[in-house]
Amino acid sequence: MYRTKYCAEFTKDDVGTRAKVCGWVQKQRDLGTLIFIDLRDRTGIIQLAFDDKTDRDIFDMAFSARAEFVLAAEGVIRHRGEGAINPNMKTGEIELYVDKMEVLSVAQTPPFEVKDETDVKEELRLKYRYLDLRRAPLQRNMLVRSQVARYAREYFEDNGFLEIETPVLIKSTPEGARDYLVPSRVHPGSFYALPQSPQLYKQLLMLSGFDRYIQIAKCFRDEDLRADRQPEFTQIDLEMSFVDENDIMTMVEGFIAGVFKKVLGYDVELPIKRMSWDEAMNRYGSDKPDLRFGFELVDLSSVLKDTEFKVFSSAIKEGGSVRAINIKGGADKFSRKEIDKLTDFAKTYRAKGLAWSKWSGEQSSSFAKFLSEEELRSVYGLTGFEEGDLLLVVADTKNKVVFDSLGALRCEVAEKLGMRPKDQYKFVWVTDFPMFEYDEEDERYVAMHHPFTSPRECDVENLLTSPDKVYARAYDIVLNGTELGGGSVRIHRQDLQAKVFEALGLTKEDADVKFGFLLEAFKYGAPPHAGLAFGLDRLVSLMLGLDAIRDVIAFPKVQNASELMTQCPSPVPQKSLDELFIASTVKEDL
Repeated sequence: MYRTKYCAEFTKDDVGTRAKVCGWVQKQRDLGTLIFIDLRDRTGIIQLAFDDKTDRDIFDMAFSARAEFVLAAEGVIRHRGEGAINPNMKTGEIELYVDKMEVLSVAQTPPFEVKDETDVKEELRLKYRYLDLRRAPLQRNMLVRSQVARYAREYFEDNGFLEIETPVLIKSTPEGARDYLVPSRVHPGSFYALPQSPQLYKQLLMLSGFDRYIQIAKCFRDEDLRADRQPEFTQIDLEMSFVDENDIMTMVEGFIAGVFKKVLGYDVELPIKRMSWDEAMNRYGSDKPDLRFGFELVDLSSVLKDTEFKVFSSAIKEGGSVRAINIKGGADKFSRKEIDKLTDFAKTYRAKGLAWSKWSGEQSSSFAKFLSEEELRSVYGLTGFEEGDLLLVVADTKNKVVFDSLGALRCEVAEKLGMRPKDQYKFVWVTDFPMFEYDEEDERYVAMHHPFTSPRECDVENLLTSPDKVYARAYDIVLNGTELGGGSVRIHRQDLQAKVFEALGLTKEDADVKFGFLLEAFKYGAPPHAGLAFGLDRLVSLMLGLDAIRDVIAFPKVQNASELMTQCPSPVPQKSLDELFIASTVKEDL
């Protein structure tokens, strides 16, 4: 055995006992006749002590030790002494007085110092990720991730779920994000796809009689990255038969409350608040509302529809709206220059501009002079605008632009005002999503979630005549403005599935080619079923208050979907391409 216990597991109760430890040198301090080494493993640090009574070979070994050397040491645990206690260390009252030691591995000077707080550029840390992972914050992240995954397995097993693996090489069904394709050597010209989710397989498991399924599944999407996305990610994936949305939500709430209590000691208030998609958009401008602060949207269209100010009235007449958020107490916190920055921010969400009113001692406004006194009173009355406030207004012919820009603005303002604390957790269920959204590029309706989501029963009659009025039995669990997971009640009736495909513009032939195996299975008795998938990476990052999921993934990709450490993706030999019957058409840059 290399170790008796991990470094940070020793306490003053171990004083007087012999112990073995191993790990990496964090720091060596040479005081002449005394040498101290801070030895680090995944639990923390213990101090190794050497003096003039230490065997000369071992003393010389300690003298030669440098950062990141790997050591195994044995000796007696002893008190440090009153003047040497370090209250900032878990093992700050004790040390290991070493009488045996071995250098297991020497190390070159690392490209950056391995320490908790660092200002080293992320690109360098990702290139040497194995060194970065030695830092305590990242080791803590990996520990929490492991704890969450373990609790998920325990919780769902205790509730009668079976953990079943589904294939990684699957049939490509190009709906939604792009698939990663894998060429087949034995079927020239044919390709597998890596799963974007186990959706079809878990539905087939419900048809197979496994009425409670769980899997911690690896998923892949070939899409542009951002802070909370990776080309490969992990889901906690579940499905249940003979249930409705309330059963799924109750089961998920139990998991959420349990894992937050187990890992963080935090009590989640149950039941979690619910709101419809329409309510979320109208109040917060987003289907992922952050409820840690106010700044709710106010619709001003009813009082401005006949105004002579064409910027407002034209937007309303052409089917859009005029909406505002009132930043209570914000007048003194945003200068004119900062309001201009907010205007530029709103424009990134396709808003044509940002109207504003500010009341700080005296009133100033970019739009007040264009409205009648009655209109202005109505606007200020509806928004509760009073002294000290800042009013931000967006008008557009497309409600999506109004919602997107104001929804993002309320979060941007709250961030600047410090109103989004990382240690506060506000959950909400968003329900009753639109079934379809119109793709202007393809000039057709596409499924907002996926084509196997069930419409509300009261909306079925509108599937083929008014798809824009159909709402789905879909639900997302949202935490602090981020979608934590999403799911739906699935279609289990053949006739209803056929109608949904028709509404999506899929012919029977198209549907058979893409999903024939599922439709065939439906002929043999499908139970009502529903499910949900959590993003494990997102869940852990939000629990820890991190800005990016990269910090909870051991070996993440960067913005262009490459991995800096192994330099992948990379070219492969022509022989490998020939075996797969692939010809590359990439041209060298001139």
